[in-house]
Amino acid sequence: MKIPDYILDISHRLQKSGFESYVVGGCVRDILMSRDPKDWDITTNARPEQILEIFPEGKYENSFGTVLLPIRLSGEAEAKPDDLVEITTYRSEQGYSDRRHPDAVNFETELDKDLERRDFTINALAFSPDKPGDIVDLFGGEKDIKAKIIRAVGEPSDRFKEDALRMLRAVRFSAQLGFSLEPKTQRAIVKLAGSLKFVSPERIRDELVKIMASDRPAVGISLLHDTKLLQYILPELEQGVGVRQDRHHIYTVFKHNLLSLENCPNSEWPVRFAALLHDIGKPKTRKIIDGIATFYNHEYVGAKMVDRIMSRLKFPNEQRERVVNLVRNHMFYYNVGEVTAASVRRLIVKVGQQNLKDLIDLRIADRLGSGTPKAKPYKLRHLEYMMEKVQNDPVSVKMLSLKGDDIIKLLDAAPGPKIGAILDVLLSEVIEEPDLNKKDKLAKRVKELGKLELADLRNKAKMVIEEKREEDDRQIKRQFKV
Repeated sequence: MKIPDYILDISHRLQKSGFESYVVGGCVRDILMSRDPKDWDITTNARPEQILEIFPEGKYENSFGTVLLPIRLSGEAEAKPDDLVEITTYRSEQGYSDRRHPDAVNFETELDKDLERRDFTINALAFSPDKPGDIVDLFGGEKDIKAKIIRAVGEPSDRFKEDALRMLRAVRFSAQLGFSLEPKTQRAIVKLAGSLKFVSPERIRDELVKIMASDRPAVGISLLHDTKLLQYILPELEQGVGVRQDRHHIYTVFKHNLLSLENCPNSEWPVRFAALLHDIGKPKTRKIIDGIATFYNHEYVGAKMVDRIMSRLKFPNEQRERVVNLVRNHMFYYNVGEVTAASVRRLIVKVGQQNLKDLIDLRIADRLGSGTPKAKPYKLRHLEYMMEKVQNDPVSVKMLSLKGDDIIKLLDAAPGPKIGAILDVLLSEVIEEPDLNKKDKLAKRVKELGKLELADLRNKAKMVIEEKREEDDRQIKRQFKV
């Protein structure tokens, strides 16, 4: 295993001062799973004040024995604010009256006491950097890693009564690592799910985002449902359980939302979140008309619900607006032969050019979540082609450095067909020779063209422009296979 030089240095300095030093927690788990640790944590029998004597640059601003030490990563001139190593004194904890934080923290002299307080066996592991092969494993964490099991340390109910957030963390680790919940641990979560009310919306949000960003987000959401946690996080989503759909939908609303998430081709969590919530408004809008279940305007009702959900969970405004926008517009109409370039431009204005790919990915997720075998039918590829064509505007007088108003001033002329003809000529010449597209060069050419009869030149300009447009159009069509 490759241990960073700064971790070795910290450990050696602690040991040189007469203290123990162990790498502990998730980084040990990651190493055993052949994953690159995102964070490195060190635990020691040195007290916080003693750690600060060895590392005066450290910061101690809590009561939990954790000193934050800035470190300079390889290749960096100086330490960045987020480049920190946590050095924590061995500790035990007592009393959790708020179901989140210990009422008392006791500093300990033995590593065993520190490992006993940890949440899951796979995180209750440690080793000395000097002896990385000698894993301290008091609770069978290595065995559970091999078996791909999330198991609470000791009695699961005790661990979750101490900190209700651990229940969400168990599901998140399952989604991230591809592990299953040990049955007793899962039963304890089901029993204590209601204590999630003691956890702040921000902490719930952060765990939810990590689940959505994991390799198995749909498995994570399904597990939240199975453990009864989802009803305390996204009760609106659970309203779709058992709600039957008709026509091209073969699944209930809840299962369709889960399958849409599972099949979302986009790895960004906001798009995945939109896929999960895109039909959340259906239960509220369901009506039976002529024996068929209908959900008219569910996208607008759903967008309002998503807005409330993300506000409740304290999502930043930018993230909330992005997801709401996708849910509101996921039903956009598109049929080849009926939709014009102008209507596609209006769609771009409505949803934002930066959201176009996300909207296509959401439509693909929606289709596959409905049990449709083909992710991207011809009309979706055609829409991508039209969007590319319209947003790039391959050949337009908008390309020119000189505008119509500039020509009017240069010629001291009134607006009219002649101004447009001159713009066409300038454009045809810039297409042939892009270096001409500079204000001073175009201004000089405008004065020359202003003296001419433009009928012949305009015809020539039209031919060049149309030829270029057709060439660009052919390239875009090949790109999207239409």
